[in-house]
Amino acid sequence: MVDVETMLEWAKSMTWKGLHPIVDLSRKVYQKGVTLSKRAMHAVEARLERDPELPKWDILILPTAT
Repeated sequence: MVDVETMLEWAKSMTWKGLHPIVDLSRKVYQKGVTLSKRAMHAVEARLERDPELPKWDILILPTAT
C-alpha cells in the first residue's frame, strides 16, 4: 500500500456476501493499559461468534441492536 488514502479506498472496495464495509480512518490515540470490567467484557463476548475449529482467529463480530 502506498498511503492511507489508497488503503482506505481498497478497504471500501471489498465485499462480503455482497455488502461493502463502512470504512473510516480514526486518528484517536488510546491510552495503554485500559481494561474492561468482567460485566463489560461479557457484553462484548456476547456479540462474538467464534469458529469451533479456529476460535482464537476466526471471529464474526455481530452489530449491536440500535
